[in-house]
Amino acid sequence: MSHSAVGHPGEQPLLSTRFLLRVTATIAVLALLTVAISVAGRWFGRHISLAGNTENTTGITVIIGRDTLGLPANTIRFPSERHDGAAERVDLYLAWPEMQGYSKDMRQRFDDISQSSDLIFLQITQGTMSRDMSGRLEPIYSHLMDGAPQPFAHDLTLHRLRANAGYNGEVLLTASRQGAVDYVVRCVLPSSVETATSGDCQRDIKVGKDLSVLYRFSSRHLADWDHIDAAIRTFVETRLVSRSATAAKIPPNV
Repeated sequence: MSHSAVGHPGEQPLLSTRFLLRVTATIAVLALLTVAISVAGRWFGRHISLAGNTENTTGITVIIGRDTLGLPANTIRFPSERHDGAAERVDLYLAWPEMQGYSKDMRQRFDDISQSSDLIFLQITQGTMSRDMSGRLEPIYSHLMDGAPQPFAHDLTLHRLRANAGYNGEVLLTASRQGAVDYVVRCVLPSSVETATSGDCQRDIKVGKDLSVLYRFSSRHLADWDHIDAAIRTFVETRLVSRSATAAKIPPNV
């Protein structure tokens, strides 16, 4: 038998056609998987970054007690609250100083916790107390103060509260306002600017017929206390709507 008929083992092809086809098919599958993962990653990343936020500015009509509010959906913090009708409360978040809700241009402030100090958080409920925070200064807070008042920055005065008053390290900051009641805000003052949080100061005001608006903001913005207070009042007041307009939009059985 000749060598040409049998062939020598060393003369066999190093890579068979079948093997090459398998390798090619595997590479193609991996390429498809890579594309799929990339697309899915962008979709998943988009939804993770939104984290319940929405860019939708459609108006939502919320009835709280005797007041009705027309609010852009992108200002409402929680998806479960973005619906027309009666509610016990509504939670909002707004970029400061723009006083606008979530948008593509400002999404870093909403998505990145390190930038959340530039947000203001609001909780709007039906008022349960006859006085707001300014109105509680004399009848309540003045009896809880510990020691003499101290001058503070931005025309504010600092009042320490008794340790047993239940305010967990908060202090009271007040300021006189011409033609208006004193400004009052409670804050947990950070040891440094870097340790300030997005909500270490809080204040509540009365708006409309019966609304209590509790808002929280970073102590980094205490220099703007008067502007923030006025902006929040204006934001809520300009979104109050009449019941006749509400009835035209919401069915009677809602």
